[in-house]
Amino acid sequence: MTNPIFRPDLLRGGRILVTGGGSGLGKIMAAGLAALGATVYLCGRREDVLTQAEAEINAACVDGAGRAVGIVCDIRSPEAVDALLERIWNEGGPLTGLLNNAAGNFIARTETISVRGFDAVANTVFRGGFLVTHGCGQRWIAGGQPGSVVSILSSWIWNGGPFATASAMSKAGMHAMTQSLAVEWANKGIRLNAICPGAFSTEGADARMAAPDSGVMIGSPMGRAGRPDELVNLAAFLFAPGLGFLTGQTIAIDGAAWQATGQNFSALTSWDDGQWQQAREQAQAADARDKAARASGQ
Repeated sequence: MTNPIFRPDLLRGGRILVTGGGSGLGKIMAAGLAALGATVYLCGRREDVLTQAEAEINAACVDGAGRAVGIVCDIRSPEAVDALLERIWNEGGPLTGLLNNAAGNFIARTETISVRGFDAVANTVFRGGFLVTHGCGQRWIAGGQPGSVVSILSSWIWNGGPFATASAMSKAGMHAMTQSLAVEWANKGIRLNAICPGAFSTEGADARMAAPDSGVMIGSPMGRAGRPDELVNLAAFLFAPGLGFLTGQTIAIDGAAWQATGQNFSALTSWDDGQWQQAREQAQAADARDKAARASGQ
């Protein structure tokens, strides 16, 4: 992190699972949590991506810091999630935290989205997020242990996500889960909070969510995108000890973008067919690169 605000051992002894932790914002946050002393478990579907992320995070961790462990898991599968959590619990004891970060998204006119396209987003964000949260919660409750869940959402939970409807619906469901379980599990020592990041540049988001040649996905009144350390600091704050009374909260970190502009793609109502085709080709090219990388093991 370039601008840490916490003592370097803040999360020492913590064991935090980061879904989708091999790339993008998940990797950024996992690296920051490890730098503060936590053991972070990275899960995702691509072993090569996880292996690289694990190596990079561990190489950056100085003496006394935490470490990263990559584990392949498709969180859309209840059997895979159960096996993942059993392994983690058996190898070092219960998790102390869960960061629901895994996501999938693309911009499109909703009438053009196939059921398969909808499922690709909803099954990862909504179904997968519930499965992992549910599995951790069951184990924490059975063991009488506290836990902290932080879910990465979007300000679309408040004002909708035109042209990203599947993602907006899925993240709204995760927000409802956060609000519901914050009450239901409060007396069990399990806290649930959420973060709504604004424009933080990542390769995946830039390829699939940016309008062609637009640069930053959606701007903010501050005139800049968020810095990685700013997001890490918020995540670390929510996982930090001494915050046992903080639960059921959702915090936007977007430079006031959603208040100013809605922080969504409503402006795309003016796009013509040519612009939509260009955006579709841009997303398809990114998908093709990912598929080729999976096939080659790179």
